[in-house]
Amino acid sequence: MKYVLYIIGAAAAVLILLLLAAVLHTLLMKKKKADYVPQPDPGRTELYSKKLAEMVRCETVSKRDEPDPEKFRRFHKVLEKLFPLVHQKLEKTDIDGNLLFKWKGRTDKAPILIMSHQDVVPADGEWRYPPFSGEIAEGKVWGRGTSDTKCTVMAFLQAAEELLGEGYVPECDVYIASGCTEEVGGEGASKLVGHLYEKGVRPFLVCDEGGGIITDPIAGIKGNFAMVGVFEKGYGDVKFTARSNGGHASAPPKNTPIVRLSKFIADVEKHNPFKVEFLPQVEAMFKRLAPYSGFGLRLVFGNMWLFKPLLKKVMPAISAQGGAMLQTTIAFTMSEGSEGFNVIPQEASVCANMRFIPHQGTDESLKVIAERAAKFDVETEIIYKGYPSNTVDINGRAFKQVEEVIAECFPGVGCSPYVATGATDARFYEKICDSCVRFAPVVYGPEQMKGMHGLNENIECNVLQGAVDFYKALIKKQENER
Repeated sequence: MKYVLYIIGAAAAVLILLLLAAVLHTLLMKKKKADYVPQPDPGRTELYSKKLAEMVRCETVSKRDEPDPEKFRRFHKVLEKLFPLVHQKLEKTDIDGNLLFKWKGRTDKAPILIMSHQDVVPADGEWRYPPFSGEIAEGKVWGRGTSDTKCTVMAFLQAAEELLGEGYVPECDVYIASGCTEEVGGEGASKLVGHLYEKGVRPFLVCDEGGGIITDPIAGIKGNFAMVGVFEKGYGDVKFTARSNGGHASAPPKNTPIVRLSKFIADVEKHNPFKVEFLPQVEAMFKRLAPYSGFGLRLVFGNMWLFKPLLKKVMPAISAQGGAMLQTTIAFTMSEGSEGFNVIPQEASVCANMRFIPHQGTDESLKVIAERAAKFDVETEIIYKGYPSNTVDINGRAFKQVEEVIAECFPGVGCSPYVATGATDARFYEKICDSCVRFAPVVYGPEQMKGMHGLNENIECNVLQGAVDFYKALIKKQENER
């Protein structure tokens, strides 16, 4: 017995020492404050807001099964009007409505490519301002696509327009790309990549959307933080089906298809089937955010060597976004059964969207969920599966270069690597580039985050100048690099 007490006492002493070490490390950690606030020029803000508003008025909703290149070519006419020098001086390629511009540089250094998509999702429901009005009101531009992502399309085309107006010639070739099928997971971007691949183009850096400057990114951490996406999770659509002989609802048997599906869904919700792990990039994110937090979070985030096991347990419960960075996720999104109130279906189904994490990749995650479904006599059908992207080296030159430009253009902003939980067109560019960074240089507050793919999408007018300046600085950065 005394040996047991000795072991318990020794373990407690070790734990106390570890906690003391963590507390000391936290007390010595230099506190930081993310105090970046946009301070734009009113004239530039008005100009950029009006250009974005005009782009929003040209509806560019994409449909998976109904491609419409001519719709996007009408949008191209708007771009030609708004950015005449870009269209006069750069080499333009249009592949089924997907746009690519080449800006010839002075040297044969590896080029850079900046991009964002021109298509948007549908705009159903009752909006404060009509979704394709491009209304400028309350200090914001309103409408579908304002934040996702016509704001960045406007910004990098405006950046090129202004530099061309100054007679600027870039150090290396600069490519500007914009696909028109991103929102439906289409192949538009891959067509542009195929074109570049055939020409032997291998960019040093690709900068797409996927991250951004997020206001208050995690509860307890205040301010504007540049969350730079370094990889994205894989994407999957899955259908689960339960079958029976059907029958009349007046004499229902046990375990009908809908009941089995319900039990399966409830089990997945209650008993997470996926592995929770901290990837190095996620761990680096929490370490970078630690100095900006209060003592409690600073203690936990700043001492991952001690608190990682605890965070693995609690993070999925306290933050959906934080939990999504640690594991494969599944969201049940659509369901179907019989067409009559009094008819037990012979077949009922539920569809789900999955996002696959690298440490438990696409095929393993699908196997895990199929085995769970089978326990409830539910069949699994894979509608679509995609794989997690490659990871940008956060210690590499390309990531550091983006960090430096962020610091230059957004003084006082916090900066951190980030896992893009949504899919972007950047994944296609991995065929020709090792450093595909996901970062849209605009500030997204809670209202903007809520409006993406939702009601009343908008962007603050005062964040547009920073985005234009970011792309100008990124292009000019090549003069002193490599």
